[in-house]
Amino acid sequence: MLFSGNTLPDEAVLDPDARPGLIAFLTEVLDQAISFVDDIVPKTFVEKSEKTSSPAVAKVKVLKREIDSQQLSQIPWENTKVPRIAPSSLGFNGEAWFARRSQHANQAQKGTASFSEFEHGLMVDHSEHEQEYTPDVYDARPVLDWDTETASTNLIIGESYSQIRMCIYEMCHKLPWPLSPRTFPVLLVTAKTARSSFIVVQIPVSIESLPDSFYGSGRNLRQGEDPLKRREPVTGVYASIERCRMLPDTTIEWSMTTASDAKGWLPMWVQKLGIPSAIVKDVGLFIAWVAQHRQ
Repeated sequence: MLFSGNTLPDEAVLDPDARPGLIAFLTEVLDQAISFVDDIVPKTFVEKSEKTSSPAVAKVKVLKREIDSQQLSQIPWENTKVPRIAPSSLGFNGEAWFARRSQHANQAQKGTASFSEFEHGLMVDHSEHEQEYTPDVYDARPVLDWDTETASTNLIIGESYSQIRMCIYEMCHKLPWPLSPRTFPVLLVTAKTARSSFIVVQIPVSIESLPDSFYGSGRNLRQGEDPLKRREPVTGVYASIERCRMLPDTTIEWSMTTASDAKGWLPMWVQKLGIPSAIVKDVGLFIAWVAQHRQ
């Protein structure tokens, strides 16, 4: 899935007739994300392994699903409530989706975290916090937000979604030499789905037309604050859905599903080898970050 400037609501585009309404857009994104995590993942993903991720006490289950090109070609990319751009490689390559799931004791203590700590770390200021606890992320650059329409007005959609925020970030990752750094432009949507559950959706978005982009426009080459930020990155594609909710026994279930393409000279088969360990590692990195801030 890839959004371009003219599929985004409100101020992101010049032609108001070419974009969906904000509430319709958010509802479609959040409804589809929850359906994907709650219905599609359990039915179509295959559990591959169970790992540890220190200092987290919880075990992390890793799941995978391969979607072939024939299945991708049947997706109605344009004739939907929210039109999207089909991947350029559609018809040649499939997609590899990976997921992880872990259950954590709802306690503010070593090796785990309370629900409020999960909410603060993952839903509130998601991108900035991801940069703090992920060593390879060297910039989380805000490009555009809809805070006036969402946060400042306390937008609530029906009985399903509250504390909604939508914004665009350029998430920048450094890779081992000799590979160039990567930037992943994402449309970030976060929302509470109940008193003790929330969702975080990141969708790849094309931002070349947005004047406030930093890496997409090349402004970083002149205005970057350090040598790494002044390098020309390769633009990759990243999508993810994170779901965090308290179960009836008060245990916290944290799941994440993702598909990505770092582009450049990094073959997809190499990327696939590294994704399972990377998503498992994120669990321990987050729990360690929570513990550090708790102190």
